[in-house]
Amino acid sequence: MIILMLRFALRPGTTQAETAAVLAAMRRTATLDSVSFSAVGQDLGDPADGYTHAYCAGVRDLAALRRYLYDPVHLDGDLEILPHLARLSALQLSDDMDPGLKEKIVAMHREKVAAYPEWGCLLDTIPR
Repeated sequence: MIILMLRFALRPGTTQAETAAVLAAMRRTATLDSVSFSAVGQDLGDPADGYTHAYCAGVRDLAALRRYLYDPVHLDGDLEILPHLARLSALQLSDDMDPGLKEKIVAMHREKVAAYPEWGCLLDTIPR
């Protein structure tokens, strides 16, 4: 299992309607067939960290991760979500003890940036 976790805050001035749309887009992404379990909602960490919301999705393996990353629902959702993020922290973990797993996931991320440079540019606008 590969667990994808995001902590984030929305940009100042984001309306309640925009916040609801961002969370709805995340929930759509979290319900993809490639996702085994998910949670989208409030961040319960230290408020001083600056995060207000969180996203967690579990995918079974690298094949499921690839389907997840390239699913049109995910691709479209990111275009709706990313412009509203003021702050983002990403964490991945896994019960798969393959010592090369991290590099395989990083390579998959790089492939997606190469295939969708506008997605990579949107990510680059978010402070980490």
